[in-house]
Amino acid sequence: MLLNKRTLALIQVHLAVFLFGFSALFGKILSLTPITIVFYRVVIATLTLGTIIFLLKQKLKLISKRDYFFMFILGSIFSIHWITFFKSVQVSTVAIGVLTFSTYPIFVTFLEPYFFKEKIRQKDIISAALAFSGIVLVIPSFELSNNITQGAFWGVISGLTGAFLTIFNKMLVKKYSGIQLAFYQCLFASILLFPFVFSSSPALKSNDFFLLILLGVIFTALSHVLYINSVLHIKAQLASIITCLEPVYGIVFAIILLKETLGIRTIVGGAIILGSIIFATLKSRNKTKISNILN
Repeated sequence: MLLNKRTLALIQVHLAVFLFGFSALFGKILSLTPITIVFYRVVIATLTLGTIIFLLKQKLKLISKRDYFFMFILGSIFSIHWITFFKSVQVSTVAIGVLTFSTYPIFVTFLEPYFFKEKIRQKDIISAALAFSGIVLVIPSFELSNNITQGAFWGVISGLTGAFLTIFNKMLVKKYSGIQLAFYQCLFASILLFPFVFSSSPALKSNDFFLLILLGVIFTALSHVLYINSVLHIKAQLASIITCLEPVYGIVFAIILLKETLGIRTIVGGAIILGSIIFATLKSRNKTKISNILN
């Protein structure tokens, strides 16, 4: 029996989010610096996405020279976004990393009115206040000497930069496909990080190469393609709600595979953060075709 387009899209988005949930684990499994992990991830993703674009016979050339500069800026933000995410996971736990990173929709609710001349609604302020209270709960101490506090700090920075990427991608999605946007952001991130990787990174082991290929091909390129294809046939709002499962998957995988444990503050704070994100998503008026291509 053939599946209809909507059912197939739902399967694809759930599979994509399931794969997204694994990403954080690589920050713990790989004994490499965040810059090194991100560099190889984006290089491998660039090659994979470039191959997909070639096979699909999509246009690669950008419309204007200005767009190349804009893509370079996005690649720079993209680099910071992922470096701070893996830094958060490495200095604290997967749970702290994915929960604080997942606050990016809250930042979007405040950035969108500025960039798109919209009014900030009372419901958006409530969502942000709830998310902030959740972050406060998961932080045991407001001293940066505490590793959990450090992790939350880097995770929030990752969420903030992720919000900027979401806004800028919203501006460009009418001109370029999601795969094109992902390709150029990965490409320019690769170029930007190249000088830093080979000047300070240790030699890679054969096992590292295998894990990095998995991260770049399966958990980055393939997951992005699945997600992008899915939102062409289902509402962006529904896709965004399903994406809220990403931190849940990440935490469950960390508990099963890495034997991480959760404290009561993390559980309660995490529930508040995720609840505020779902609330913000349900009340969102954002109708963009692609809501998030950054996982």
